[in-house]
Amino acid sequence: MDEHEGAAREWRETAKLLLGDRFRLLDPMRRKFVDRQVDSANEIVEFDLQDVRDADLILVNYNRPSIGTSMEVFYAAHNLGKFVVAFSPLEFRDCSPWMARFCTKILPNLETAAEYIRTHFYD
Repeated sequence: MDEHEGAAREWRETAKLLLGDRFRLLDPMRRKFVDRQVDSANEIVEFDLQDVRDADLILVNYNRPSIGTSMEVFYAAHNLGKFVVAFSPLEFRDCSPWMARFCTKILPNLETAAEYIRTHFYD
């Protein structure tokens, strides 16, 4: 939320290049909702939660604190027992304890996270 659309799409496009040949990726940006519109708020949350339920694992861009991302991570890890791989420029001491607890792995960048996923989750 509140991420410039170009930046939000850019890392996802890179993830598709790094992982798309081996994994089916669910990109929440495929929907055309606009944050903070009363009539779409419930839809945004429900569709995001459905994507989390449908996913085998979750890839997270933890470049700054985000309530929505944190809630999705908690839901995926705590409620559903999903494996959550995050990438973040933040030092561990600057990470939220909640993200540190519920992200299974936090790596320094997208490329490292993609390699981790390719190594551990591709049959």
